[in-house]
Amino acid sequence: MASISSIGIPREIKRDEKRVALTPDGVRELVSVGLEVRVEHGAGAGAGIHDEAFTQAGAQLVDCETAWAAHLVVKVKEPQEQEFQYLRSDLVLFTYLHLAAYPAVGKALLNAGCTSIAYETVQLEDGSLPLLAPMSEIAGRLATQAGAYLLEKPHGGRGVLLGGCTGVKPARVVVLGAGTVGWNAARIAAAMDAEVLLLDRSPQRLRSLEAQRRGRLVSLVSSRGLIERVVPTADLLIGAVLTPGGRAPTLVDEQLVKQMRAGSVIVDVAIDQGGCIATSEETTHTEPVLEKFGVQHYAVGNMPGAVPFTSTEALVSVTLPYIVTIAGRGLSEAVTERPELLSGLNTIEGSVCHPGVAKALGLTPRHPMACLR
Repeated sequence: MASISSIGIPREIKRDEKRVALTPDGVRELVSVGLEVRVEHGAGAGAGIHDEAFTQAGAQLVDCETAWAAHLVVKVKEPQEQEFQYLRSDLVLFTYLHLAAYPAVGKALLNAGCTSIAYETVQLEDGSLPLLAPMSEIAGRLATQAGAYLLEKPHGGRGVLLGGCTGVKPARVVVLGAGTVGWNAARIAAAMDAEVLLLDRSPQRLRSLEAQRRGRLVSLVSSRGLIERVVPTADLLIGAVLTPGGRAPTLVDEQLVKQMRAGSVIVDVAIDQGGCIATSEETTHTEPVLEKFGVQHYAVGNMPGAVPFTSTEALVSVTLPYIVTIAGRGLSEAVTERPELLSGLNTIEGSVCHPGVAKALGLTPRHPMACLR
């Protein structure tokens, strides 16, 4: 593949997305190794980073087209329809893609022959997802925070305080999935003195969390029957399951949602992978809630975008070493130095390279090494 000497940082245009893919400190690191960094005017404004900070770090301030014309484009969210025109065969795109939930983006990448690397599918040998973890941590904490807010009567909820008070029982929070999102949601809810049921299919995962368990938190091995019993009792239901690269499984059907009490709240963090609650529809920070069957549904597709300063700093702290490797060595050498990048490759030269993504899109995967040669 062609060598990489320029890096473009476009301004995010997805609705309510205020994060930026690089900080001034990140720019300084890249410039110090001889790379050209192009930052679109105003790209960091939503995260409180002014243009002058980027220029002082050595970046070039450019327009949208010039940022996208770089060899490597680094973003936060998947390209929006108006950005499809910038996709091309000699471009390497590094960002969150979630193609199972956004098949039109996958089609655009394939049609353009673009090489795309998805943060969310970069996977280490131990199964961990290093570039997804910080956003999952933030999303999990926000899930409980948003749920507590929506349970208040003025915001459409039952009028239940998450932690209750002396002599009054607390709210019940049911969390589906004990990964990074679910665990963070559960521990924040427990810290607020809620009654928390944390469900996961893996006894090993639940056992590993036992030492950190606090408050009224009970971990349970998930099953269809258990879900059917506990969901109707939940004041706050948090969907936090993940299938790397693929569509999230639907764990709660419409009939089960109908059994929940009026004014209960669902927060479906898995919505960027299609959602794990049948009644969820993707919402925005501007209009975050839909009511169905008397239940408040919060399913914002870019939850960490609500706290763009924190999210930007957390994201760049984990992506920067990969950006340096990809840009400094080229993609073919980068996957040798960091083999986890192979699982991050979603599309190359019109082919899908990730099995989970291919399955979600109904296509046949091609091994990424065959495309990189």
